[in-house]
Amino acid sequence: MSIIQLENINKYFGKDISKIHVLSNVNFKADSGKLTLILGPSGSGKSTLLTIIGGLQEPSSGKVTINDVNMTNLANKKKDSFRLNNIGFVLQAYNLVPYLNIQEQFALVDKVKNNNLSQDKLDKIFDLLDISKLKLKYPNELSGGQKQRIAIARALYTNPKIILADEPTASLDSQKVVEVGKLLYQLAHDENKAIIVVTHDLRLKEFADNIYELADGKLNLAK
Repeated sequence: MSIIQLENINKYFGKDISKIHVLSNVNFKADSGKLTLILGPSGSGKSTLLTIIGGLQEPSSGKVTINDVNMTNLANKKKDSFRLNNIGFVLQAYNLVPYLNIQEQFALVDKVKNNNLSQDKLDKIFDLLDISKLKLKYPNELSGGQKQRIAIARALYTNPKIILADEPTASLDSQKVVEVGKLLYQLAHDENKAIIVVTHDLRLKEFADNIYELADGKLNLAK
């Protein structure tokens, strides 16, 4: 059974003659244990779709159901709690706290949520992503690619059922793309997680179980 289901999602921005129909009657399903890619060019609405799936913004119309919970009808406090306990986000902005070093970023997560990954499992993810030597560095001392890999590790640390990633390989070289692709595939299959990646990076296609294409507001299954 699908853990994520979108039904007839529409999203508009602006009003009157400035009104733009960004997402048009989008229907989408994602299963646990699968890595799903949503491909599309910049400006196609990929990030908007991902934030609607994660409950960070509301659709103009339609229904979002996650793990049998109707997110559309959920009060904001309950929605925040649901996201915290079920969804890990990898966003393009990284969202790292500038005055905390990397080790402290993860300690902060522990203050907000319990039952995170063990230190051993986190260390293995750090090793795989080649960020173990960065634990005492601050965000302003890191490259974009390093920040991106730390953001991936932080999203995985809370051990969520669902991982939503927005261009997680945009700043990575081909070798790192392969490592991240293998990691996401392995997590989906071995840990029974639903992982959704929106991207224009075609290098990730070989790791995907399902591939969708978003263009002109329409979402279609490509694989």
